[in-house]
Amino acid sequence: MKQELSAWSLVFGAAFLGSIATMAVSGCKPPASTNVNLSTNVTATASNVTANGSNTTTANSNITTGTGTPIETPVTTANESSAPSTEPVANKPVSKKPASIESAASKVAVASTAAATTLVGINDFVAPEKVISSGGDWPQWGGTRLKNNVPNAKNMPLQWDIGKFDRKTGDWDDSKAENIRWVANLGSQTYGNPVVSGGKVFVGTNNGAGHLQRYPSQVDLGCLLAFDEASGEFLWQHSSEKLITGRVHDWPLQGICCAPLVEGDRLWFVTSRGEVRCLDSDGFYDGEDDGPVKDEAALVVDIMNAGPTAAAHAEALAALGENKLTDAVKEMLAEAGEEVDGDVKVEAVTAGKVWKATGKFGGVDRTLTIKQMGPRINIYKALGVDDKRDADVIWVFNMMQELGTSQHNMCSCSVTSYGDLLFVNTSNGLDESHINLPAPKAPSFFCIDKNTGKVLWTDASPGENILHGQWSSPAVAELGGVPQVLFAGGEGIVYSFKADGGSDGKAELLWKFDANPKTSQWKLGGEGTRNNIIATPVVYEGMVYVAVGQDPEHGEGEGHLWCIDPTKRGDVSPQLAMKVEGDKRTPIAHKRLQAVEEEKGEVAVDNPNSAVVWHYSLFDQNGDDSIDFEEEMHRSCGTCAIKDDVLYIADFSGLVHCLDAKGKDGKPVVHFTYDMLAQSWGSPLIADGHVFIGDEDGDVSIFEFGPDNKEPMEEINMGSSVYSTPVAANETIYISTKDKLFAIGKAKE
Repeated sequence: MKQELSAWSLVFGAAFLGSIATMAVSGCKPPASTNVNLSTNVTATASNVTANGSNTTTANSNITTGTGTPIETPVTTANESSAPSTEPVANKPVSKKPASIESAASKVAVASTAAATTLVGINDFVAPEKVISSGGDWPQWGGTRLKNNVPNAKNMPLQWDIGKFDRKTGDWDDSKAENIRWVANLGSQTYGNPVVSGGKVFVGTNNGAGHLQRYPSQVDLGCLLAFDEASGEFLWQHSSEKLITGRVHDWPLQGICCAPLVEGDRLWFVTSRGEVRCLDSDGFYDGEDDGPVKDEAALVVDIMNAGPTAAAHAEALAALGENKLTDAVKEMLAEAGEEVDGDVKVEAVTAGKVWKATGKFGGVDRTLTIKQMGPRINIYKALGVDDKRDADVIWVFNMMQELGTSQHNMCSCSVTSYGDLLFVNTSNGLDESHINLPAPKAPSFFCIDKNTGKVLWTDASPGENILHGQWSSPAVAELGGVPQVLFAGGEGIVYSFKADGGSDGKAELLWKFDANPKTSQWKLGGEGTRNNIIATPVVYEGMVYVAVGQDPEHGEGEGHLWCIDPTKRGDVSPQLAMKVEGDKRTPIAHKRLQAVEEEKGEVAVDNPNSAVVWHYSLFDQNGDDSIDFEEEMHRSCGTCAIKDDVLYIADFSGLVHCLDAKGKDGKPVVHFTYDMLAQSWGSPLIADGHVFIGDEDGDVSIFEFGPDNKEPMEEINMGSSVYSTPVAANETIYISTKDKLFAIGKAKE
């Protein structure tokens, strides 16, 4: 019988949902009950450093990074490996393979913070300008490290029809479909944005599609999926089992909510378990098990000594004592795609605890490892080149173990790079009480060598002021002649660090910007006016743009959109918090719940060093001296898209805002707002003279680009909610809905 991991509940919305345990305190809504079976995660023997670590990470597995000599850029991308299977294998294997990085790190070792570091180079794998102008691959969230979703894609369709899907069987009736090149099944909830690179499309989701036979769809996993770009054929899956700590760290059914970064045949992403993983984007189709992580242990069968498998557990344990496999165990192996063919030799490795079984399983000659661990018997296989449907792992860095972080509900960050530097937000946050911060001194941001997984510097600036969770993603740009990495902290402050390898494990802070009014208040459950930042900072023509928001479960509320001058230094916030004592004003340290409490003699004073270019919150468009709903910037999860000085952003209340990116005389210039009449979680795509934005009702609104085009020319329904952002690459629009990935393009002649 297959392992079933913890998953009682569907949740309302994205990766950033609060805990039901504190609903009464925080205002977070309880998830709806489902019939998903709940049983304990597999508990493997803890392993801190192992070259045979589990690609499919089990409950107590802590595979850490491979360290070694940095490799000169460009480096190729990797996808993660998994177990062999008798399931159908994609029929378009990728044969190209650059030089192996195996010599760079011959073994897996714990990554430690580097002292003064020097890396090989700071050249981009592909320059952002080239990625944007080519209209080709879109290899990371926002396409480039600038995070501006404006590819020079051409020949985009402006009309399409998805056809019909049978609600019971899922079968697709494409008889009336129009401009749909292919459709692929995703999990039951999808918040990850598609990434396109090297003939493949990658997207994060949960395991609702059950692409791997050993993990049927009722098993709750975080999944990163790879599909063939031309046909939509499934290629491989990276599987992250749920953490045994449960919803406080790894919310049920949310899956992988970030987008990966792909460079050649190397891929980097953050798992829901709090890991940074480097994979071979070609998987095992290149015929190699790239390292330093090799022969990853992958769970095949889990037999519990209680419930419906209690008798099978007892019989299996007795048979193992006689170096045999029971028929029931063989049936379970067959169900997991590892059908026994011929004789099996069973040998004890540790009496009564560990055995190895050698034979032909799933058509592959291999040795399985069988472990008796507490109430369970677990059977593992070592992944290799026969396991085409699983990912090939290069290295793994466990942030929770190595950095002491404690993510709130889930870990999600779409990483980016600058030369050999990889930048990551750890998602460190509150526990399920929504009050206590378990790890205030743990890093919120860090820089890692993308080739080896070696930590170069860390920063814990948000410290005790984290409001909830931290799910923003970094951006990198050369601004004012200085390479800067931009992180949005969980207290609503944007930080800029010098984008280099740091010194003695520390980064150089260039500036910080508080994106909340000093008198705003944080209240549990989203009732206050103080916000954190979920959006990604965007760089356009030397300026930085970012909006504030909250966990979507906290609902609608006051928002702010900022244009920031990144050439200033120090505290460049709009205002400073001061304590008034007679004629004396004394700066006060930042406070988590409310920076300035006027009743205590505190004041917010204008900052002479402010980096504000313009600020948009309220704008009386019709000049009637009152602010209507459509004249307010609300909380947003979305990221700006800017082209030709025209900025688009959607807020969580469902308003599309169109502004002049430059502003005028320090004030915002609002061209128009449009109400989509449904909440929007994603961000705009600007491509081929049009703007595409999805919403929770499943509608994609298509605007003709430009400040005068105030209403959409089309609204096309995708069949289920669109929580993600449309992307365009190679004359195709990719949209991940709640449960499907669509490739949309004009018919090729």
